[in-house]
Amino acid sequence: MCQSTDRLSCPSQELLGHHPSESTSMIRPPRPIYTRDSTNTWSMGSYTTINGTTACPTPAPYEEDYDEIKKNPFDSDQVTVNSSFHQRFVESSYNVETLAKHDDIDLLPQWKRYLHKLSPLFTFLAVGAYFLYFSFRIYCTIMAQEAYDKVYAMAWVFIGAEACVAFPAFFHQMWILLHVGGRHRPKLRLRGDTVPTVDVFITCCKEDVDVVLDTTRAACAVDYPQDRFRVIVLDDGADPELKEATEDLRSQYPNVYYHARIKIKGQPHHAKAGNLMGGTELVTTLPGGAGEFIAALDADMIPESDWLRAIMAHMVVDPKMSLVCPPQMFYNVPENDPLVQSLDGFIHVMEPTKDASGVAWCTGSGYAIRRSALESIGGWPTGSLAEDVCTSSMLLGAGWKTAYCHEPLQFGTVPDTITGHLKQRTRWTLGTLQTATKLRFCLWGSIIKQMTFFQRLSGFIFTVDAFFKIFFMISMLTIPVVLISGGNLVAYVNDDQLKWQTRFCLISLICTRINEWITYIPSGYRLGQRETGAMMWMAPFHSLTIIQSYLLPKWLGGKPMGFSSSGSIKDELNERDAAHRAPLYRRLKVVIWDCKCWIHLLYIAFVLAAVILSCYRAATTTHTTRSLLIYLLTHALWPPVLWLLCLSAFFEPIRYAIWPPSMPDREELLDRDPKTGVAHPKAMYKKQRWGARTFWREGQYSLLTAFTALIFAASFFFL
Repeated sequence: MCQSTDRLSCPSQELLGHHPSESTSMIRPPRPIYTRDSTNTWSMGSYTTINGTTACPTPAPYEEDYDEIKKNPFDSDQVTVNSSFHQRFVESSYNVETLAKHDDIDLLPQWKRYLHKLSPLFTFLAVGAYFLYFSFRIYCTIMAQEAYDKVYAMAWVFIGAEACVAFPAFFHQMWILLHVGGRHRPKLRLRGDTVPTVDVFITCCKEDVDVVLDTTRAACAVDYPQDRFRVIVLDDGADPELKEATEDLRSQYPNVYYHARIKIKGQPHHAKAGNLMGGTELVTTLPGGAGEFIAALDADMIPESDWLRAIMAHMVVDPKMSLVCPPQMFYNVPENDPLVQSLDGFIHVMEPTKDASGVAWCTGSGYAIRRSALESIGGWPTGSLAEDVCTSSMLLGAGWKTAYCHEPLQFGTVPDTITGHLKQRTRWTLGTLQTATKLRFCLWGSIIKQMTFFQRLSGFIFTVDAFFKIFFMISMLTIPVVLISGGNLVAYVNDDQLKWQTRFCLISLICTRINEWITYIPSGYRLGQRETGAMMWMAPFHSLTIIQSYLLPKWLGGKPMGFSSSGSIKDELNERDAAHRAPLYRRLKVVIWDCKCWIHLLYIAFVLAAVILSCYRAATTTHTTRSLLIYLLTHALWPPVLWLLCLSAFFEPIRYAIWPPSMPDREELLDRDPKTGVAHPKAMYKKQRWGARTFWREGQYSLLTAFTALIFAASFFFL
């Protein structure tokens, strides 16, 4: 492998199966085998069923003379584009340039990088402080039971609820602690025209044609030799308008193809995995055969110009590298991101951490996969809505490597409806659990037999975390239940124990807040705060999905979740269009009834009733000011007053229905080349935009922190 820090090509370039002395320009391409209709549109005759689930075109038994092909411009382009696609280069002939020591140098300034390296230290302090507080709570409860010869049932319930929240967080924090050394992946570029062949798949299913075409044009226009890559639009919606538009692009980009697989009624289609299977089989029938690598883009993901050169550079430097995936970034996220649709916390914090231990996941778009590696695991896995995560996990289980290229190489669109957002996120949760089941939670089995310890640990932690969403919901329900019961949230024998519980509570809270700020430096502290709230109000949806579509059998009411691509979910409310959005009553009806957010209203009412009842009891059953304050402290006002954060979070979808964000038309977010029609997002929309409303969440958190500090101070003078 040739690596250099300049842009000069390496002198030795050898073709596999070709003598160095031969001129590569003299190699005649294989003669294409096609049929042609009366409109000079080429197609590939008959269809072959694959495993009874998909059908892909195969060449018809008709072959025209080479001279006849040259007479048609379309056919001439066809031959030119594929003239070198069958050629294979030895690995030493590739020229890879190292641009920087870190691939995310443009995303993370040096001072932030140094500060973020302290994350394991502050994680250790936060975990230690919480363990001290939690252990002391348990100790005091046991001592109180022994002293007063009674069971503090509600105190134990509250401790259990805290544990349901703490354990998932503890697993993630421990994962950070295990990677003190951090991540080291350079920023690379593949230079020159000596590059491997790539089949670029654009998977789509009933998205807007304009959206798919923008992705297709950008993919065709990437900085990569045109005769070394092909773009195949894999249309699972079989849209005739998209087919015609794609064929029209061939006059400008002769390396673009359209394919719609045949779906046989009554047989499983395997959703996106089936679409990829059809494309993988299709390219074997094209002139030049299948490419050495497959790259995939979602229908709405517009790649940057250097997308292929960036990810392929990591591929060619290591023959054991099976898959390289960049982050999914978005250009239509509204200001303040009210639904927390940005994936910045995942792509800038969690994925780099996982990559540091060799556990990079495929996140569904923008990735490249080595075809030989894919074939070694039997092709695209089925049986999971998260075929991307399943594929990368199976590759790791087969002994291959995966990598995370932390560069902004693609920009797509988030669902512009709350219904689309809910369907997308619950589908991801279910797909993660389906993958976990298929891989036996990465604990045993032949599929994962070559995984390392860290790869197994990661697979277990990040998949089991989906189950904890149910326990998280239970823990939030526990707070009002305990308040209504009248039982103590906190048990203690004497005032000293109560004082130290409040003190340890503040110490734990302060350490946690500092750790949150350090941990979320790559994505931004404000996003980290909003993710916590989103996790709360999304918990009912995740819980219902897991119970209905994963845990319950059909005879008990279980039902499978149907697949629909996020971009195919149409906006009936125009909720982000200020000029055409539906009236308030319709928005509230859809959000509260259709999206089942009546659950959130019931929860809000339940919590408020519990708090009011608890305060009423405090006022009617106590006789001194001190006893009143102690009652409130050990019941409704135990710091940091989590029920207040829960109320605020659960009101978020209702607030979204009342005050939805406004976004410009998608075309206004793009810079479009008037000559080529290629569009890329404007720079200002590639980054998250924040306004004053984001301080509402931080204001609540700061107020509760100040309240906890006040209780801490009071423990020295008044308690």
